[in-house]
Amino acid sequence: MNTKPADVAEQVRTLRAADPVMAGLIDRLDPIDLASWRAHSSTDSFGSIARAIVGQQIATRAATAIFGRLQALIGKRDPATAIVSASDADLRAVGLSGAKAASLRDLAQRTLDGRLELDRLGVSTDDEARGQLTAVRGIGSWTADMYLLGQLGRPDILPAADLGIRRAVQAAYNLERIPSELEVRRLGEAWRPFRSLATAYLYSSLRAD
Repeated sequence: MNTKPADVAEQVRTLRAADPVMAGLIDRLDPIDLASWRAHSSTDSFGSIARAIVGQQIATRAATAIFGRLQALIGKRDPATAIVSASDADLRAVGLSGAKAASLRDLAQRTLDGRLELDRLGVSTDDEARGQLTAVRGIGSWTADMYLLGQLGRPDILPAADLGIRRAVQAAYNLERIPSELEVRRLGEAWRPFRSLATAYLYSSLRAD
């Protein structure tokens, strides 16, 4: 989604009208340009998914270091081919667990044999893209949603299982406890069809507090 300024203005107006709590966040926080907000995402589809696998359940600094070593191992070779041909010892040496190495191998093999068509995800529906991504070993709904949100720029993605989003919703709505994924999804129905922008404001509210 290449969001133009007018599109963002329309989305903001829709969110304001749909939910007074979201309107309050929009008033309190700096304006969000979704293109800039997504700028941290890799421009390479394979690299973006591989980075997400590497970063699962570890600190950001550690994930960055491991991914950097993985990139050094790959060098100038095709990433999928390089990972398939790497030995278990090679992958352990960069800091990958056995489970993450297996996930990366599955990602690479599916890319090479065509079961995962990365160049077609951009023209797939959200559900079709999720289906292809979650078929990869080690990729769940959260990773798929973050790819749809950050890499593909889809306008109506809400990673409701994300702990940060749940904490942001708790703070914004003055809830006594952290809401469940289902509760966040129920609240998020008001933000359709622009849940991605709502997600960006919720993430930004965590940095502002």
